[in-house]
Amino acid sequence: MSRVAQSYGYFLQILSPWLVGGKMTRFQQFIRERKYLGNISERSVEWYNWAFKWLVNESPDDAALKDCILRMREAGLSPRSVNGFITAVNAYLKWSGSSLNMKKMKCEQKVLSTYAHEDIQVFIRWKPKTRCQRRLQVIVLALADTGCRISELLGLRWGDVNLDDLLVTVRGKGNKQRTIPFSLELRKHLFKLQQESKFDLVFSARDGQALGRRNVLRDVKALCGKLKVKVPERSLHAFRHSFALHYIRKSGSPFLLQRALGHTTLDMTKRYVNLNTQDLSEAHQRVSLLSR
Repeated sequence: MSRVAQSYGYFLQILSPWLVGGKMTRFQQFIRERKYLGNISERSVEWYNWAFKWLVNESPDDAALKDCILRMREAGLSPRSVNGFITAVNAYLKWSGSSLNMKKMKCEQKVLSTYAHEDIQVFIRWKPKTRCQRRLQVIVLALADTGCRISELLGLRWGDVNLDDLLVTVRGKGNKQRTIPFSLELRKHLFKLQQESKFDLVFSARDGQALGRRNVLRDVKALCGKLKVKVPERSLHAFRHSFALHYIRKSGSPFLLQRALGHTTLDMTKRYVNLNTQDLSEAHQRVSLLSR
């Protein structure tokens, strides 16, 4: 076989997941451009693929879009999940030159679950006995101290950690980098972990590969049970909510918080800082005209 034929065969092998009957669909072309030109993550690729399974027509009209929403709701999907679909489809519609734009559904605004300050102190006082336990403790403390997403933390490398200046550089959604400060307490734990680390990844498995999110979630839930800490909804993401809420309670700047969390708009940050009833009651006692 000639080199030209081999190269052509290799080229077809690369494109084969994108081809249907030898032709790339509009959906696949959109995702391919997003992946290679927009540099979206693999999770975003999976998200788009999930959304397009509901949208069977590449050139939908208004009736077809409404039918998608009805089918998703009948299948039991929540308004929040449907809105994720709408976001993906609106991006596709704009890319395809369509004038259609789907309006998002109204969602119930819930107060986000968080860990109490006392819970974090329990994690700090815990005395792990094994390397895996020490690694888990540092993961928990890093989530609470930096407000990082778990995906950002699990991809962290030692070259991204500046122990001298107390700074860590993470890669967020869209592979965007941001630098976040961390505390002296976290530095102590990171330094100890680094001393026994053999790999480039900060939080690596025994073979040096990245830890799986589900494995970390399982271990955190087990640790909460062991330490008698109440497990909030979305156990891992709750550390991020806790970080944001504590930041605002301590009079931190909303704009600096937005930068630390890696949000593109302040509206996204506001969702993380819905103060609970106790916060509102304490604030009211300070500002009420009837208070002495």
